[in-house]
Amino acid sequence: MTILRLSKSALLPITALAATMVVSACSMGGTSAGIALAPGLAARMNQPGASLDRAQAIAMINAYRSTQGQPALTTDAGLDGTAQILADQYARTGTPPVTPQELAGMKLSAGYSSFAETFSGWRNNPADAAGLTISASRAGIAVSYNGTSTYGTHWVLVLAQ
Repeated sequence: MTILRLSKSALLPITALAATMVVSACSMGGTSAGIALAPGLAARMNQPGASLDRAQAIAMINAYRSTQGQPALTTDAGLDGTAQILADQYARTGTPPVTPQELAGMKLSAGYSSFAETFSGWRNNPADAAGLTISASRAGIAVSYNGTSTYGTHWVLVLAQ
């Protein structure tokens, strides 16, 4: 039995290719040639207690950024916290939050039940797509559900240098 071992530098192109295939699958209605979205990307967040897989969400954004010639974002726990505060505020008030000054950018969405749907909405809107590729090096993402609000599920992506 032969075991193939790959270095980290060899895995990067493979990982980028797999992520690009996921982005392509998402743009084709969720699956393409047997490629399914990772469970964390298709998980429904429109219910109490749902938990977003932040790493998979940022990986999907990074796959998109790579197709646009932009460097990958690193996940940032502090920015996840900021995004969560803003998402909770958005869900509670129904009013889109204002981008805090210290951030390079922010993307908002409401009403989509999964991250894959949210990402497709951002990617298919020219202004939102441009916002996904702004100059930034770190990101935080969050979702908040409020069953009594108009849209239910509220998404916030924050980007910083």
